[in-house]
Amino acid sequence: MNIGDKVRMLRAKEQGIVTRFLPGNQVEIEIEDGFRIPVLRSEIVVVSEMEARRFQVEPGLEGQKSAKPEIISSSGIYLAFVTQSGPGGVKEATVYLVNNTDWELPFAIGEERENRYTGLYSEVLKSRSFFKLAQPYPLATIENWPTFLIQALWHRRGSVSLREPLIRRLKCRTQTFQAHSGSIPVLNQTGAVFQLDAEETVQAEPVKQETAKPLNATALRESLMGVAEKKEPAAKEPGTLTRPSSIIDLHIGKLLPNGFGSRTNAELLEVQLQEFERNLENAIASGMDDITFIHGVGNGVLRNELHRRLGKYPGVAYFEDAQKEKFGYGATKVKIK
Repeated sequence: MNIGDKVRMLRAKEQGIVTRFLPGNQVEIEIEDGFRIPVLRSEIVVVSEMEARRFQVEPGLEGQKSAKPEIISSSGIYLAFVTQSGPGGVKEATVYLVNNTDWELPFAIGEERENRYTGLYSEVLKSRSFFKLAQPYPLATIENWPTFLIQALWHRRGSVSLREPLIRRLKCRTQTFQAHSGSIPVLNQTGAVFQLDAEETVQAEPVKQETAKPLNATALRESLMGVAEKKEPAAKEPGTLTRPSSIIDLHIGKLLPNGFGSRTNAELLEVQLQEFERNLENAIASGMDDITFIHGVGNGVLRNELHRRLGKYPGVAYFEDAQKEKFGYGATKVKIK
């Protein structure tokens, strides 16, 4: 088997051309849809010239297929991590940018470390395809991984809709990494998968001519190159990767404005702790430097439980009483690694 050979899969219908050889007894093939996928050598065979001629579709037959209505999928952009064993048996995560929409994505992806940006790749990601980052990341050092910055434009030939560029930051932590394990679209593998466009599930409306603003080509180009001014991500629904407020009020009256109902004190405490856990996880995952929790003074039960749990978080550098002149002794400031 050589680069340039035409091959077909033993357990699927796809055929393609060998483009390069990969570690782990794998090869990369470019299939008919135009994107490249890794496949085990044992799962493919070289197509002989005689076989290719015999199974070639006769001209004109494709046009006889019944046309199906176009179904437009406007959401489904993911950053996914597949775990594998690297040299010496070290567990590593391979990173994929996955496009499971009907849009093409001119994109740029880079790393942020201590407010310094390093560009990694810029390509055009076709519909229903993925892009694999060449550099794997050791799982043992996940807490020290950089923040991934993904920037992309939405493009579809003939589209009359204009969508805001996609700009997302993702900081991986052990807890959030494990919590997002699942099936990766398009790639058809299992790993940690984060949807980057979860809030953009509705296709943008066509831009009215009288209100449309002219596109600034220079600004868009600079945005893709990572030199544009950083844009804070918009707020999302609970449960998604968002950057929470830097100050979180855990007073039960704030969390349950419609009343406590028949909840016991233990159940009310659990409501507060769940709110604390969710915001702390999102703060760590989105790369925040610190976050402050207002818990009040009271009998100290909530404060003591927060401090006990903070002491076990690997992503927390330290925690302390927040600005006494502002909060008294009723708030804790958490410094994130």
